[in-house]
Amino acid sequence: MPGPNYGALGMTFSAVRGLQAASLIAIIGMTANFISEMVTSSTAPPRVLVGTLSVTCIAVLYCALTWILYYDGHLPFLINTAMDGLLLIAVIVVAVTVGKPLSYLDCQIIGKQSGNVNSAYAYVATLGHNLNKDGSTANNYGGWIGATKSTCLEMKSIWGLSIALW
Repeated sequence: MPGPNYGALGMTFSAVRGLQAASLIAIIGMTANFISEMVTSSTAPPRVLVGTLSVTCIAVLYCALTWILYYDGHLPFLINTAMDGLLLIAVIVVAVTVGKPLSYLDCQIIGKQSGNVNSAYAYVATLGHNLNKDGSTANNYGGWIGATKSTCLEMKSIWGLSIALW
């Protein structure tokens, strides 16, 4: 059964939803990996990362649901526009919250100063000795992102993909 025939706009809608889904899934993978490394080392992840993961998972479900409704010809476009606007606000909040401390970091300089610590796990293991294990001081997001080059680049990738979703 072919989808609805809305011409170039319909094809654009499908292509954009596919790109959104790819970006959102990449954000989920990177954020989940970072949170997993923190949880493995018995350290509470920063609220910023948990919020990013939550908003992104909801956005992926919304993206898939709207595409399915579009393909079946049951998508009310006015309601979809309003919901896209609300999702846009959520993604902007994520991008701004994640990006505030990141905008000042130069990952190349961090790489020269941090030595050979290349993985999120190695970073969490070394940082875990200096932070409170209950997460009260570990929730200082700025302290997490500036120690290794790979962590900095991973967080800048999450930030960049969030900005691309605008």
